[in-house]
Amino acid sequence: MERKAKQSSELTFEPIKRPRAFEEICERIRQELSAGALQPGDKLPAERELAAQLGVSRTALREALRSLEIAGIIILRKGVKGGAFIRQGDPTSMKRLMQDLVHLGAISLSDLTEARLLILKDVAKLACERATDADIKALHRNIENTAEMIRLGRNEERTQYVTEFYRLLALATGNEILTMLVDALSEILMRFLRGIPDTRSQGLPGLIESRLRLLGHVKARNAAKATQEVESRLMKLHKVMTQAYADPRQELARSRPRKTARPV
Repeated sequence: MERKAKQSSELTFEPIKRPRAFEEICERIRQELSAGALQPGDKLPAERELAAQLGVSRTALREALRSLEIAGIIILRKGVKGGAFIRQGDPTSMKRLMQDLVHLGAISLSDLTEARLLILKDVAKLACERATDADIKALHRNIENTAEMIRLGRNEERTQYVTEFYRLLALATGNEILTMLVDALSEILMRFLRGIPDTRSQGLPGLIESRLRLLGHVKARNAAKATQEVESRLMKLHKVMTQAYADPRQELARSRPRKTARPV
């Protein structure tokens, strides 16, 4: 059930004394979130009232609210019932942040390789302990759909199922943070893969067989073999990627949009 928005009559903001008011406004609102005084669905005081409480100009307040909206913390609604509302948790914010870091060159291929391997090995281990029958059926269905898309040569659909596999594995752990991390890392991986010519990735056969083996280990609750299978598959993929990006020409290819990505 959707939580009804409320505006606390007890919550007030002390005037800001530091010179960079816009940053202080953002920090104040984050502090109230951390303290639990503000929660998802809550409405901030009206613009004029909030500016008066904080002792800032409405221009500085608007700048801060726009910044918080971009960060995914609040949502600004127009109309009679509009205003600034605290957003529900949005996992896509993490994806956007990490994608921006890739574009800025702050995330390297070696960092991605290391982080993805460490996280997915632990995901596989936890999935062996916690996966339900429904989780196992979902993974098996995903593998069947992937195989069918490969057979039909439907690359776009294949890519969707390929990416979904590790997300389903993460969901089987029951840990929402791990699921968000896997989603974000998968999106970054796709961006690197788009820069690799198809001929480079043809040396990675056996996707379906590998995933069937991994699923078998999950069903058998064999964490050691499951993590070994994940490591073996990912290291083969990352070797191909490392070799591809060792070629300076790949930097140009990486910046060009591609319609499909390779199996992972």
